Amino acid sequence: MKKDALLDAAESLLSEQGTQALTLNAVADRAGVSKGGLLYHFPTKEALVKAMVSRVIDEFDALIASFDDGTPGSYTRAYVEATFEILAGESRAYRRWSAITAAAADPELAEPLNGAMARWHKQPCGEDPVGQMVVRLAAEGLWEVVSHAPELYDGEQFAALKRRLLALLDSPPG
Repeated sequence: MKKDALLDAAESLLSEQGTQALTLNAVADRAGVSKGGLLYHFPTKEALVKAMVSRVIDEFDALIASFDDGTPGSYTRAYVEATFEILAGESRAYRRWSAITAAAADPELAEPLNGAMARWHKQPCGEDPVGQMVVRLAAEGLWEVVSHAPELYDGEQFAALKRRLLALLDSPPG
């Protein structure tokens, strides 16, 4: 069984049943593998959570990089594009929430995600750093809301929100 399938099983358990449900036995059962099969890839619950956190960071970094053309201010545009790309994929929308939830009880497990968040938000902001920070924070807020209430916005509303956030990046500072 691939590691991603095991991580998917852990994420679905977390999103459906909460942190108390995240046990190695439950993840193995959900993934349809023996506990030994799970332990081969993730010898401890902490290793599983670290892998969940790492996957969230790596996925978001790769998406940002795929949209960032290196021009001034393009990082925030890429950040918005990456956020909406993830929110459009139901399973990926819960990934960060699951990783945060799983790591929340242990600062050491949460540290990589906290570090990535700091890195994402401290990137150069072009001519209007405050405007770009506002747009990134708005994207973060949307992600947080959708993590808890995925049915709140439909596709048309998502498209309108994305257009508006990207338009804010084109507005002169004021």
